[in-house]
Amino acid sequence: MGLDKKIKKREEILAQYKWHIEDMYANETLWEEDFVKVKAAAELFIGFSGQLSDSSEILYEALHEKDEIYRVCEKIYVYARMKKDEDNRVDRYQSMCDRAQGLIAETSAFMSFFVPELLEIEEGVLKRFMSENVDIKVYSHLINDLIRQKAHVLSKNEENIMAQISELTSATNSIFSMINNADIKFGSIIDEDGDEVELTHGRYIGFMESDNREVRKAAFSKMYGAFERQKNTLATTYNYNTKTDVVMARIRRYESSIQASLDGDCIPLTVYDNLVSTVNGRLDLLHRYIEVRKHLLKIDDVHMYDMYTPLVPSSNQKVDYKSALDIMSKGLAPLGEAYIDQMNKGLTTGWIDVYENEGKTSGAYSFGSYDSLPYILLNYNNKLKDVFTVAHEMGHSMHSFYTRSNQPYVYGGHSIFTAEVASTVNEVLLMQHLLENAKNKEEKLYLLNLYIEEFRTTLFRQTMFAEFEKSTHEEISNGGVLTPDWLCESYSVLNRKYFGNKVIYDPEISMEWARIPHFYNAFYVYKYATGYSAAIALSDKILNEGSAARDNYIKFLKSGDSDYPVELLKKAGVDMMGPEAIIKAMDTFENLIVEIEKIV
Repeated sequence: MGLDKKIKKREEILAQYKWHIEDMYANETLWEEDFVKVKAAAELFIGFSGQLSDSSEILYEALHEKDEIYRVCEKIYVYARMKKDEDNRVDRYQSMCDRAQGLIAETSAFMSFFVPELLEIEEGVLKRFMSENVDIKVYSHLINDLIRQKAHVLSKNEENIMAQISELTSATNSIFSMINNADIKFGSIIDEDGDEVELTHGRYIGFMESDNREVRKAAFSKMYGAFERQKNTLATTYNYNTKTDVVMARIRRYESSIQASLDGDCIPLTVYDNLVSTVNGRLDLLHRYIEVRKHLLKIDDVHMYDMYTPLVPSSNQKVDYKSALDIMSKGLAPLGEAYIDQMNKGLTTGWIDVYENEGKTSGAYSFGSYDSLPYILLNYNNKLKDVFTVAHEMGHSMHSFYTRSNQPYVYGGHSIFTAEVASTVNEVLLMQHLLENAKNKEEKLYLLNLYIEEFRTTLFRQTMFAEFEKSTHEEISNGGVLTPDWLCESYSVLNRKYFGNKVIYDPEISMEWARIPHFYNAFYVYKYATGYSAAIALSDKILNEGSAARDNYIKFLKSGDSDYPVELLKKAGVDMMGPEAIIKAMDTFENLIVEIEKIV
């Protein structure tokens, strides 16, 4: 596989491949100083209680001070979390991360009076404040959104209690993270070269893409065997995570936990239902693709561990990190010179932590605070697929860069619903570039397969995950318990529905629910699928409609949270209220299958 046989220690990674986290805090003394300042400022903030309705000036002062406190609080947490992610085994950073979470909870408790008291002000008075005070106008969308959600805001005392227990309600997520990233061990397998190699999260997909079926099977069995041995603990953790979602939704007077989750972004349930029903209506395409996979792999039966291996030998080409950056820059050229110039600047100024090391958090993400670099965590593994991961996370980070450069702190973030669009547009543009420049039939076949796999793992798989999440929350809501047997059986049934009778169902796959971190952030995964569908439509516009479409897209990246996600996407050129974007994505998936069938 071309891997080092032993995972490196953090200190063995060259500095040029590590993020510049010291740009946030040159030393931990400065972090501690900010910690003390935020704690003191949060305690003083309670002085605004009872005064918000006195004048527009006081209301603005409170809004501004609230932002300033959270702005530093966010920086404190992000730094601690990223230091922990460098090596989850380090006690000091575990402690700093826990303290930062505690500070957020404590700060929220001191400020918990704010929203209930603001909503006690007559709506007409709020409107007058916004019209008469030029400074407060920036908060208009925020205030109107709070008014929209007024029915789900509790009393001051109740909100204070909710804020104080927030640290406890996030405990299951932290517990899973420690099991998954620090404690669980998968053992070793024999690789293609006959060497014994440690199996890790970072290496798992690489093994699953091996052209040696025994290597794939061994990695599959070892991975799920480890989770199987932890199934009681993991089921209990997920059970209480889900129960927390259901209880919190009831407390806030929502009909369901899914309604509570979607309402934060003002997303109607029809968007979720449109996704599931449209994908379910085209599962025959997934079954058709599995037949193509079976034919090209020249195997009698397709197992779940055969679903990731590329279909042509040329897919095993290695792509070093420097080459990956060059390929990405060329692929994203349709986004314009300004985008590429800023991206390349980020690549040389410490945005990215590139390689896996012992204890490092698995996978990849884009992170940061309003005042930090838009950092990227990778576990780069010299595969062409890793180039797409870099492009994906760069999409997130450029989204953050544009947003933070153009929006005030209050709108300086972005919903996951829109964030996944920014990341996937990059992937689609990169894919189109590589397909247009494929040197031969084998290379084009590999790229088509990789593109199809993105559809399978993002549009189909994440929708399957979304269905599973909905079923687990409904089970809890109806008084059930998520036992290991219930979870394994429910997941197995759903997996069989999606893959049909085209796959041999190894029993290990029933444990897949246990290794999905996003299940601990309820109703998150569907946004990957909706975002992917929106990105397909927007990429098509950027490539075929020229500068106007590109400019609309860049405006979208600059918009942050200044409007609701569905409205922002409408301005960019795609309407997610109906199923049309998902249907278009499904049609694209079918066209890719037809194209690959023609080649073979």
